[in-house]
Amino acid sequence: MSRAASNGGPDRPLSKGERTRQHILDIALGMFAERGYDGTTMRAIAAEAGVSVGNAYHHFRSKEHLIQGFYEQATVRHAAITPSVLEGRETLAERIEAALLTWLDIAGPYHDFAVRFFRNAADPSNPLSPFSEESSQSRERDIALYREVLEGSKTRVPEDLADVLPELLWLHQMVVVLYWVHDTSEGQEKSRELARRTAPMAARLVALSRLRILRPLVKQGEDLVRDFLITRRPA
Repeated sequence: MSRAASNGGPDRPLSKGERTRQHILDIALGMFAERGYDGTTMRAIAAEAGVSVGNAYHHFRSKEHLIQGFYEQATVRHAAITPSVLEGRETLAERIEAALLTWLDIAGPYHDFAVRFFRNAADPSNPLSPFSEESSQSRERDIALYREVLEGSKTRVPEDLADVLPELLWLHQMVVVLYWVHDTSEGQEKSRELARRTAPMAARLVALSRLRILRPLVKQGEDLVRDFLITRRPA
């Protein structure tokens, strides 16, 4: 990457430090995919990247922090690629499906070490978890993408649910990705099928939320999500 996509900022040239950080991350992800996570050391990553071990640790405090870098980079690519994939897709079901399949395409080469990422995800207090405050920028980037998924569809979203539905769709994505982590099917095709089959269900639930007869139930569900599931943002 030659632009400042890694932090979700405006399109600007990366600084020398940002380029070095990105280079180390690219090398590390390639080595993880080729040698496995356990078979790759920070010393080996530094050597392959052509930097000192101290420099590598300056940009990533531990090998585990490279996993958070993977999550950050994946959300950057997801936000960059998906809008073009969504072009011409008007139904909410096909837009949700496109977003989910794009994420799986991006993460696919790193499936073998993805379990390390979700070992941290299981503990929301872990700073490397996608639910942690440290991961908030990456998380918000993907939630914003699902807001675009909703707004570009023909499905009308109830105004009082407009702020919670993108996060619910992100949580839906996390369920699919969690399944993908443990998917042993060829090319993780079962994960792709899960995305295809659950996307219409999610879209249907969004559409049904507009029916007046279901509004009391929807309100109860909304309160449940806000109180127990939705990720907390700083005041």
